[in-house]
Amino acid sequence: RATMKSLRFISAEAFVSNAEFAKKSLGVVAHNLFPLLFKASYLLEQGDMIHDLVENWPHVDFNMGKLLGPTVDYQEDLSHRTCSVCLESCLTGLRDYVLNHSSPYMKILKVVDLTGIKDVEVQFCKCKKTMGRWTRTQLLSKLCLELLVYLQQEQCNPGTFKISIDVLIDLFVTERNYELVVQALLKKYCCPLKICCVAFRSDNLTLQKFFYIIKLTDPSLLRKLEIVHNVRLEMEHLEILFNSIHFPLLMSLTLPARTFNVRRFTATDEQMLTNIGEKMGEMTQLTELSMSFSILTGRIQKLLSPLKTPLKMLDVSNCSLNHADMAYLAHSFHANHLEALDLSGHDIPELYPSTFFKLLSHSSSVLRSLTLEDCNIQDTHVNMLILGLSPCQKLHEFKFIGNPLSSQALKHLFTFLCELPMLKNVEFPVPRDCYPIGITYPIDDASLCRFDHQKYESVAEELNLILLQANREDVKASTPLFGSYDAAVQETNNELGTSLIKSFKETLEKFSTSFNKMS
Repeated sequence: RATMKSLRFISAEAFVSNAEFAKKSLGVVAHNLFPLLFKASYLLEQGDMIHDLVENWPHVDFNMGKLLGPTVDYQEDLSHRTCSVCLESCLTGLRDYVLNHSSPYMKILKVVDLTGIKDVEVQFCKCKKTMGRWTRTQLLSKLCLELLVYLQQEQCNPGTFKISIDVLIDLFVTERNYELVVQALLKKYCCPLKICCVAFRSDNLTLQKFFYIIKLTDPSLLRKLEIVHNVRLEMEHLEILFNSIHFPLLMSLTLPARTFNVRRFTATDEQMLTNIGEKMGEMTQLTELSMSFSILTGRIQKLLSPLKTPLKMLDVSNCSLNHADMAYLAHSFHANHLEALDLSGHDIPELYPSTFFKLLSHSSSVLRSLTLEDCNIQDTHVNMLILGLSPCQKLHEFKFIGNPLSSQALKHLFTFLCELPMLKNVEFPVPRDCYPIGITYPIDDASLCRFDHQKYESVAEELNLILLQANREDVKASTPLFGSYDAAVQETNNELGTSLIKSFKETLEKFSTSFNKMS
């Protein structure tokens, strides 16, 4: 559906469409029109115009999220358009802002905020080429270093060295861009463009490199820390991290798989876990925690009870939680504040049905996202599930792939889901009756795609018809067999794949060496 544009916005589009005329006229454009012209240029993917607007930016701040978000003149939010042409023009324009001595505008820019850019799966830009978080990290680091080289080589205006602009960005570092980012961070204080890391994601890095770069980012400013794939951080390393670095503003923490494994705990490990819980308790802003694929049986209370602030997001998928863990969660002060909850990989109907529904009941007034993948939810549990979900009137997202549900049960569930007024996204499983008889759950990767695709398409059509007949075209229903879209993984999957193959090869070599010694 087309979004209405004001006459001002239509005029702005006409102005920026004539690039040559606009470039000549920029010197006499009123300051308050720059944000309007920027959004119009972004919508039309006018790279040169974006560059020139940023190069001559007449304001104290430049906030991408606000500039591209809904405005009075044009309500559509463009912040999810990570158009490569637009973003590269924007960043090179920023570099040239520093170098341009002939700009008619006074240089008063102090803060550039790039954190409002959202990476999404479907892009609407015409060029169809996106610039993800990793590439933005790479390009900004490169431009900062180029700027320093230029300033050292050329006879620059003395005023250039007085320019100091904080560039707020969500950094994404892997082995491939590590050296470049390190150099940019080391030289941050000499550079007019100062990288200020607000969120940091690390994939595919050795622990030594991770510890080195995290100290360079200025952890006192960090709001979000994600240590995700192929960073071998275990509990003892996490304790060292928390003991050596303070994260006073940290709001969101994601830990890699297998950070904790209570099955091989000693008395020392128990103390270590207590220390980690206490350190997290000192992070008074922490409201989001993801610890998936760790083994935390019976230890959730020890980790979470020291927290002073209630969690709004908790991901404990595939963490082997027991009844005591679920009972703690259901009765803890976190329960009433949970907006996003992921309990995937737990046999909820078998292990703790009543405790889970108590947790759901306590969080129902605020819960926006619920993920129950591979939870052994069967046809006989659907009525109980509907009863539990009924109070969750603010639910935006419900993901439950990997559960052994029949087509009939899914239709029954979808009829209910139409009644949840805020629901926007549903991820449902391939119906059990589309798979061969005797299939066992959870389904292994090899068997995942071996279902009757024609029958599945027919059921999916019926489920979408249920939504359509209830006037719920606003709900997107899908079956992502291999998990939800992750922009970061999508952007770096080649590097990650190579690294995983290398790691697998090393493991096989070690196994082969050990086997030969035994022989």
